[in-house]
Amino acid sequence: MARNSASILIASFQENYEQLLRFLTRKLNGDSERAADVVQDTYVRLAGTSELDETIDNPRAYIYRVAGNLAIDRIRRERRISAHVETDQTQSEIHDPQPGPEKIFLSREQINILDHALSELPEKPRRALLLFRVDGLSHSEIADRLGVSNSMVAKYIAGALKHCRDALLAEGRK
Repeated sequence: MARNSASILIASFQENYEQLLRFLTRKLNGDSERAADVVQDTYVRLAGTSELDETIDNPRAYIYRVAGNLAIDRIRRERRISAHVETDQTQSEIHDPQPGPEKIFLSREQINILDHALSELPEKPRRALLLFRVDGLSHSEIADRLGVSNSMVAKYIAGALKHCRDALLAEGRK
């Protein structure tokens, strides 16, 4: 079967075309389009067989073996591609913890508003708020530094926070 190996294989391929297509459709999970593609690839592979050193005792079995191997290759290639695509999608969905330019701009604007609001406060409420929020001092420590009672520190901080909140809300309405 040396010289005529391709013609014998093609003749056997044509005889078994429908059965081969059904076989590959089952192998490829019922996808007849993919199976048809593999059948075409099988035909091309068989047509490219010019001479074989050994004789083929069962051309039908040989064709099925070639088609099955091509189907397995196709499945593996598709899995590699889909895994690569999923990886790309996953990487594109990774959240960057750094704030974007808009967030930076808005944060700076809020800081400027708060800075202006703090400058409008009387000295003791402003210092009480800064000592509490920035320095992390307790109410009694702030009361000692300012020479006022603990309840007055609470009133200073509450009033200062309300003033800063109102300044931010007023700017947001503009």
